Amino acid sequence: MESEDRAKMPYFVEGDMGVLAHGEYVEWLVDVKDRLRQSQAKAALRVNTTLLEFYWSLGRDIVVLKAETAWGNGVVKQLSLDLKAEFPDFRCISVRTIWNAKRWYLFYNEYFTKVKQPVSLLEMPEIFGQVPWGHHIQIFSKSGSVEEALFYVERTVEGGWSRRQLVGEMASGLYGRQGKAISNFAERLPGVQGELAQELLKDPYNFSFLTLEAGYREKELEEGLMNNITRFLLELGRGFAFVGRQMELRMPGGQTFSPDMVFYHIRLKAYVIVELKVEDFAPAFAGQLNFYVSAADHLLRGEDDNASIGLLICRSKDETVVQWSFEGMEKPLGVSTYELQVMVESSVRELEARGRG
Repeated sequence: MESEDRAKMPYFVEGDMGVLAHGEYVEWLVDVKDRLRQSQAKAALRVNTTLLEFYWSLGRDIVVLKAETAWGNGVVKQLSLDLKAEFPDFRCISVRTIWNAKRWYLFYNEYFTKVKQPVSLLEMPEIFGQVPWGHHIQIFSKSGSVEEALFYVERTVEGGWSRRQLVGEMASGLYGRQGKAISNFAERLPGVQGELAQELLKDPYNFSFLTLEAGYREKELEEGLMNNITRFLLELGRGFAFVGRQMELRMPGGQTFSPDMVFYHIRLKAYVIVELKVEDFAPAFAGQLNFYVSAADHLLRGEDDNASIGLLICRSKDETVVQWSFEGMEKPLGVSTYELQVMVESSVRELEARGRG
């Protein structure tokens, strides 16, 4: 405990011990340091925003002035040389950067022109200033549409993604998976709550961080996710908090039932009951999950909590079978599939041989 207390103490420079002896000074110092950190973060954001606004205006100028047509194909290289000569300490004006500035502006401008937005994009959208330049290059160069690009811009801001996280999420096809689970949320949850719950679910879930042997069982899938709970939480998405595995839901009569996993979602303010199935969806699964959600509402849900939600993650599903299974179900339920790496038998033998060697 002593070492923990010392770790929480602010760092002092050797100086006036009369000042350092005052507890009020210590509290004030901690507050000042926090405000300075916030100020530094805001300053960094302003610097990023200012630089991005410059790139945006540069790309816009090249497009609007039709610079290459007016002054020749070498205009971008010449511009880079002239700017470097005037600003030798400014390293962010390479030929590649200028071309990317043009591509960046053009990517969004053509879209908003087509959909006849009232804003002609002469000014950079405000949210863009919260995303680093390297992220923007990754987003517009790898997105198949502006809708997809804007999705990743918004998610980057919401999640505070590093570039590595962004690359990983794009590689996993998050845009095509987010909000795609089959559910009855629209019928079983209030408007905003239902929309948010739907947006949070994915289909399929990407369990590529797991490698299981062919013929794996439900218990092995569950254990694999538990052993990689941090990565599982990242795949579930922001706001999910792990509550327990195989939690006993005890009935008033003493009988107990144990769903595979229980989570709590902070934004939804609701428990999320997760059931795993290593087989194709069957109607009986919906009935079982409906019961678990009902039990959670009775036994776990607090006065300030919203209605609990059920999520079934199975190997595959027939959409019609799922939708018909929801008919008559009173609780909010969603069904998704998952993808993972399955190790073939020859690979297993090879690894075992290496282990013996």
